[in-house]
Amino acid sequence: MGYLLAQRVLESGHSLTLLNRGITRDDLPESIPRLHCDRTDTQQLRRALARRNFDAVIDFVMFRGNEAEDIVDILADQVGHYIYISTGQVYLVRDGLKRPFKESDYTAPIMTPPEPNTYDYEEWLYGRDKSTAEDVFATAFAERNFNYTSLRLPMVNSERGGYDRLYGYYLRLKDKGPILVPDQPDYPLRHIYSHDVVSAILKILESGKGKGKAFNIAQDETVTLHEFLVQLGEIIGIDPQIHRISREKLNANGFLPNASPFSELWMSELDNSLSKSELGITYTPLKTYLENIITHWQSKPPQKPTSYARRKAEKQFVEQKKNL
Repeated sequence: MGYLLAQRVLESGHSLTLLNRGITRDDLPESIPRLHCDRTDTQQLRRALARRNFDAVIDFVMFRGNEAEDIVDILADQVGHYIYISTGQVYLVRDGLKRPFKESDYTAPIMTPPEPNTYDYEEWLYGRDKSTAEDVFATAFAERNFNYTSLRLPMVNSERGGYDRLYGYYLRLKDKGPILVPDQPDYPLRHIYSHDVVSAILKILESGKGKGKAFNIAQDETVTLHEFLVQLGEIIGIDPQIHRISREKLNANGFLPNASPFSELWMSELDNSLSKSELGITYTPLKTYLENIITHWQSKPPQKPTSYARRKAEKQFVEQKKNL
């Protein structure tokens, strides 16, 4: 999303500065000023941002409360509007909530953490830490007039997806083999297109709306995984071969989450009503943005992700079940 946002910012005539570690080369114009630091190192961050003023800061990689405290201290008098990219997972760490989650659900109590050193604990920790950061910004807005807006995102689908979750489904459809899906729980999907996130950010910045508040940013459609895969298959021209198997068996064979990442228990489903009524944000239809993404992949195929490495084992697993 950072790459897409940078392009849109430049196209809109704004000046832009990038801040990152400077480790991975990007393909953005060399003329863009770049600041390099490890943002988790307070002193490095302070030196990078010292005596610099910004109309806006968009932060994609803030994960913890102490990092939020650092940003508030460093930028308190140096930024007009701070956009924090949060997550729908702030709802998944709370007790007693029903999907789809609304912004008002945020006040529910944090649940007891899962067993330490487990996958569930790491996911809980992520949602809890992002919540803690949001709380820091809310306090700073109330006490120090630190103008922020928090955007809570579900799963982001993109032509340039960093985790290749959607691309893994695409490859499994293309090879016409089985798609292994856990039988339960079968949570509905309500994702977001990366370009819509970028458009929402620009709309908020240019309108000045939403300061001191949090908003869910999510597509309009809610679909089952089956409906999602059928729609993806229709675009490609292939019927998905979906095989529902117990989550326990799939876990025992090491197929999750790679075989079906959209079946993960830590996938949020967000109500986007507030973003539309208060901010006037509109969303690209699911079918339209899936067509956009697939067209891009067909012209510029990404490398096969590591999540596809055990594809042969997935096919063998289904064949063995047929022969039992």
